[in-house]
Amino acid sequence: MIREHRSHIEEYEVNPYTMLVLPVPYGSKIYSQVIEYEDEFLSPYKPIDIIKKSCQYFGSSYEGRKDGTRQLTGITHKVPIIIDPNSFIYFLPTTSPTNPQCIWISHGHVLDHRRIDTHTSEVLFRNKKSFTLPISYHSLENQLLRTALLRTRLTQRMEETEKKASYMFRGQRHLEYPPGNYPNPY
Repeated sequence: MIREHRSHIEEYEVNPYTMLVLPVPYGSKIYSQVIEYEDEFLSPYKPIDIIKKSCQYFGSSYEGRKDGTRQLTGITHKVPIIIDPNSFIYFLPTTSPTNPQCIWISHGHVLDHRRIDTHTSEVLFRNKKSFTLPISYHSLENQLLRTALLRTRLTQRMEETEKKASYMFRGQRHLEYPPGNYPNPY
């Protein structure tokens, strides 16, 4: 799963190309292997730190994103995170985010998944690369469905807000006056 030829980077924010953020033992520390659609990097930060920093980069705290997920879905454990709602960047943790072995998976990049054994699943990504991850099929399936629920609920909320704004700024005028019969402002 981990390859030897990686670019080392100091700063990294999750972006639309990010597929996976994996913990990697590096001496006595935990680093992150970041897998993008066409590239990969080694970061000196833990996966949870990259997720937190990315939330901040896109204008919210990690805690704020967690609270938002709870409010929208009622999910309280292994909470999927909206990194950037405008770019539809949603990540799901494979275990408790406080677990140093937690892997973060981009929901939008997952093409398919299958059971390998009781505690292992293979995830196929949109770029046709697959990774074997230490997560049961049932748990992975549950996390994917929970993230889909979050995406759906947020999309519904955004569409409702858009409809209300449309009504407020355009709809009232058209409802109150027939076309072409606006009152003379003078």
